[in-house]
Amino acid sequence: MPQVEEIIFLSDIPRFHSERCPDKIAFVFEDRSVTYSEFNTFTEKVANGLVEEGINEQDHVAYMDKNSDRFYELVIGCSKSNTVIVGINWRLAPPEVSYILNDSQAKILFVGEEFFGLVDKILKNVPSVKKVICMTGSRPDWPEYESWRDSQSADLCQRQPNLEDVAIQMYTSGTTGHPKGVQLTYNNFYSSRNKAPEPQEGMEWAEWTEDEVQLVVAPTFHIGGAGSGIGGLYASAKNVVLKEFETTEALNAINDHGITKIFMVPAMMKMILDNPLSRETDYSSIKYISYGASPIPLELLKEAMEVFQCGFIQLYGMTETSGSVTYLPPEDHDVNGNERMKSAGKALPHCEISIVDENGHEMPTGEVGEIIVRSTTNMLGYWNLPEETSKTLKEGWLHTGDAGYMDSDGYVYVHDRVKDMILSGGENIYPAEVENAIFGHDKVADVAVIGVPDERWGESVKALVVLKDNEEASEEDIITFARERIAGFKTPKTVDFIKELPRNPSGKILKKDLRKPYWEGLDRKVN
Repeated sequence: MPQVEEIIFLSDIPRFHSERCPDKIAFVFEDRSVTYSEFNTFTEKVANGLVEEGINEQDHVAYMDKNSDRFYELVIGCSKSNTVIVGINWRLAPPEVSYILNDSQAKILFVGEEFFGLVDKILKNVPSVKKVICMTGSRPDWPEYESWRDSQSADLCQRQPNLEDVAIQMYTSGTTGHPKGVQLTYNNFYSSRNKAPEPQEGMEWAEWTEDEVQLVVAPTFHIGGAGSGIGGLYASAKNVVLKEFETTEALNAINDHGITKIFMVPAMMKMILDNPLSRETDYSSIKYISYGASPIPLELLKEAMEVFQCGFIQLYGMTETSGSVTYLPPEDHDVNGNERMKSAGKALPHCEISIVDENGHEMPTGEVGEIIVRSTTNMLGYWNLPEETSKTLKEGWLHTGDAGYMDSDGYVYVHDRVKDMILSGGENIYPAEVENAIFGHDKVADVAVIGVPDERWGESVKALVVLKDNEEASEEDIITFARERIAGFKTPKTVDFIKELPRNPSGKILKKDLRKPYWEGLDRKVN
């Protein structure tokens, strides 16, 4: 979308729109509507409240709840007070939530009532958290969010961030068994805007008109959910937020609100299409559906095009790049299918893409190497992890860990993964985390975790377990043990017991050999 000169920082968004279109609806959430004027006032109060609580500039506060318009109040309130919002994946297990709170040193935790029990279990282990505020529900010892917010001053908060300050810290699954805090700056968000007066040819889908209505269904602890909501705010769109993705609610929202734009992961698209109501819904208001976070089967994409009858845009990126770095525009989509629909598209205007070998040398056209990105939207780095940062950010290029190739027209094809990461329903899952959880089982001698094809989720988690001599365990034993230690979406869906794991002479497990039988006959090794 084009640059608005008056909007540089996230804090500028409601201040500008509350003057320009004060009565326009910013958010619809369940039975609540909030205008841009109200949103500006609420976020000013949040900012002043954080200052009153003694939260210093660039300190962290955490949010753990399902989607809500209130999440964006916290994002912008943190921007106005130059504090950093940390969205926590509410699917995580208690030890994982403890780790993120301790790692980020969050001073305040904003939490929904569905997760009060989890917080009770861990609060004594997270000494940095000085206050817990109820986003929903009530507790006698924790203030309720609206009461806390509305007791604060609505005056202009006097703090002012710099472009290189961190706006949002998002935690991604870690290659070494712990999540990593990705630091995204104000400049990351600002620099992605189109500074030209007119959109580039083929980028018309990225423009927003005055009457846009966006459906926000992706979880806000992900860059897809947080970023789409922020983009809608920037454009002064009406943003209809669903608490969590549910197909009938999504279809009703499309009908009831005249939705014009949606971002979905492929698994969401498939679940909508599997709902019988999907063939009875009026989609005439939808202009564009963008999709990403995991590869999409060609047949699913063709079915979606036939049903939704709108423009489709594939987006490829990661949290570390503040979201998308490539796009496959609507004109490259064909309901009959074509070769380009197997690609992730071409570089966005603010990005450069290159394919390199293990020594960093550029690969010839059509040859597979690691996909690397140079962009103003590349993260500042991983919080308190300088070695991990230096492995990912090298000489201005971000190394994605994805393997792929580029054709002569600059289209990128994701082929495989340099890393072992599993993509399941848009969630990144690193085998090391799952393996660490399973290794603690007293009957397990060795374990390797891989991703295998899954019709619904793209990939699912499979554990290959070697038991200790003369020991017995069932698949359910292993799955239950893991579920107590890690999030349900990371827990293995299936377990195979084998005699030994294949290793190279240096002892490294040969994951490609383990994956091979499950991916036999498929064109690419991601799904």
